[in-house]
Amino acid sequence: MLTSPAVRQLILSLLALPPLFLTVYILAAFPSPPNPTVIHPSLASLPSSCASWLVYPEDYYHGGSYALLPRGRTRYWLIGPKQGPRVVLIHGLSIPAIIWKDVAPVLASHGYNVLLYDLFGRGYSDAPDITYDVSLHTTQLALLMQHIRWDDAYIVGVSMGGGIAAAFALQFPHLVNWQGRPPDLSRTAKFMSSPLIQSISSLPPFKHYMRLLVNGSSTSELEAIDPIQEIVRLQSAHLPHYDAAVASSLRDGPVRGLAYAFSALSDSPNEVLVIHGTADKAVQYKYASKIQALVPRAMLVTIIDGGHDITVTHAKDVNAALLHFLSGGLPADGSSRSP
Repeated sequence: MLTSPAVRQLILSLLALPPLFLTVYILAAFPSPPNPTVIHPSLASLPSSCASWLVYPEDYYHGGSYALLPRGRTRYWLIGPKQGPRVVLIHGLSIPAIIWKDVAPVLASHGYNVLLYDLFGRGYSDAPDITYDVSLHTTQLALLMQHIRWDDAYIVGVSMGGGIAAAFALQFPHLVNWQGRPPDLSRTAKFMSSPLIQSISSLPPFKHYMRLLVNGSSTSELEAIDPIQEIVRLQSAHLPHYDAAVASSLRDGPVRGLAYAFSALSDSPNEVLVIHGTADKAVQYKYASKIQALVPRAMLVTIIDGGHDITVTHAKDVNAALLHFLSGGLPADGSSRSP
């Protein structure tokens, strides 16, 4: 049967449409390759004139080095005898490894091989521009332990570091002899981590004001100030992604919603120690009993009048509790109170 040119054209068009639609679907369904993660700089990028080098220098502890991990460089230190029992110290939300300044050397002097490191986005570790969720923090430690060839360790965390330790024990139980301190999120922290506040704090005028504030101190003034509080201001003023990393950790990280991880510890063979101060305003003392409810055999050491930074303000009590526990000494009633 003969067909007109118009009909033949229509038939050809109909035959061409399915391959065309298939091509468009494939191009739309398969996205372009992801862009590389943006890595923001750490304190190591700041000029030598910056006050951070006086408050928290790169060689604050001896035995320091860098591990190049998939999400950026991690600054770490190994102190104490290499053949001693292994202990990892994990700092909290905003203050890097300087928070352990009065604890790590004491553990090392008692024969422990101590690993300290700065979490991503803090101190001398890089700040990847990603979500600071639980997995980011736990895999950072797992990869760091692989880098230094540690196959197990006691895990000690302060504040958010306690949350990292709990999640790490659940995800990597074969790497853990476990200790920790429970975190939680206050209403103030929730407000400060909100997108609105973070947008304001990231504005150039605010950053410029913070830099003027911290750079206006003389050397003598820096020696007189509290280095723990000053390093927070310095990071916020000079590190472009510090505030965002802290805010993301508050919203998405190991600060809340970890009841499942602590509950899992009750089924593990590891002993658990909780050290908590009665005057802690950031993580109220009532949360210690909540952790004990989730982990009934957890031992509680109470620091009377201890605030949030007990590793600094009550280092002697913390050291005594840690050394007693790490050596196998367990309180008979599962708790202890500091005078």
